[in-house]
Amino acid sequence: MATDKEFMQMAIDLAEKGMGNTSPNPMVGAVIVKDGRVIGKGFHERYGELHAERNALKMCTEDPRGAVMYVTLEPCCHTGKQPPCTDAVISSGISKVVVGSSDPNPEVAGKGIQILREHGIEVIEGFMKEECDALNYVFFHYITKNVPYVVMKYAMTIDGKIATFTGHSKWVSCEESREDVQILRKRYSAIMVGIGTVLADDPMLNCRIPGSRQPVRIICDSNLSIPLESNIVRTAQDYKTVIATSSDDASKKEELKGLGCRILDIPSCDGLLDLEMLMRELGNMKIDSILLEGGGTINWSMVKDGLIDRVVTYIAPKFFGGDAAKSPVEGQGFEEPFQAMNLKVVSVRRCDTDVVIESEVIR
Repeated sequence: MATDKEFMQMAIDLAEKGMGNTSPNPMVGAVIVKDGRVIGKGFHERYGELHAERNALKMCTEDPRGAVMYVTLEPCCHTGKQPPCTDAVISSGISKVVVGSSDPNPEVAGKGIQILREHGIEVIEGFMKEECDALNYVFFHYITKNVPYVVMKYAMTIDGKIATFTGHSKWVSCEESREDVQILRKRYSAIMVGIGTVLADDPMLNCRIPGSRQPVRIICDSNLSIPLESNIVRTAQDYKTVIATSSDDASKKEELKGLGCRILDIPSCDGLLDLEMLMRELGNMKIDSILLEGGGTINWSMVKDGLIDRVVTYIAPKFFGGDAAKSPVEGQGFEEPFQAMNLKVVSVRRCDTDVVIESEVIR
């Protein structure tokens, strides 16, 4: 007979199926077990649709009365796009709920568990908490801070170069790594670059996985230098595109709006965009996460302002060399080693010939 851990792992695996479709809501999975048998399972499939608990109950093959529910996140107890999951659990007759993560949403934050207990349901909290928490680091950040969770991604050679001294960067990483990046583009809500990347590479910044929700494209462009014939502008009717600028060029703004771009007026700070204000504005737009795919200049600005939460580094086994070759983070840099942005490595894996290191920023 399967163990509690196996049932919760099943719920975690289900939750992951919602990746890229639930934001700004969390990824959640639920499994219902009766007499050692799985009788129902479900996950939060898409923002605005049924939550995991209600999906699992809907899929039950027999009466769930007296059954155990394993759920990766504390059931909600408030009305949003959907009614409270606690109501559904109580009315179903489930006798025990095993919960992985606590919900830091102020509208829940322990109240869901309290309500279940008040109705005579046994609740086990924090079961496989670390594994369940790992599903929703974006949600936990966004629901408590209301600013996007920012992931800085770059590919570099083993000598720390993201391009040759002539500026050529195709390709630093291997094909498998470039395919892996598409999964990141699916996972996070938006992709952000500086105008330098648009001018140098003329990228599309879309997700190439069939059927995926497309990330919002955010261009940081202080002086509104983006060419109207760029791929970004030409496809703005098809992909949500936000251009953040400090420019007062009303005529070009109207042209860009007419072509489908959204303009965000952000004040300048020392001649550059006020990135902290930009993050607040994007949070208000319900953008819960950003994949930062910019060059060394915008990367340094985000690092300097303390706006990076995670770093994904693709390291290719090759050398470019060159004093003038670009590195992932440029700008002035920190004066002293103790000022460094410190990281905690959370995973190291292989992508064909490349090594991928994923790290969390230590606050």
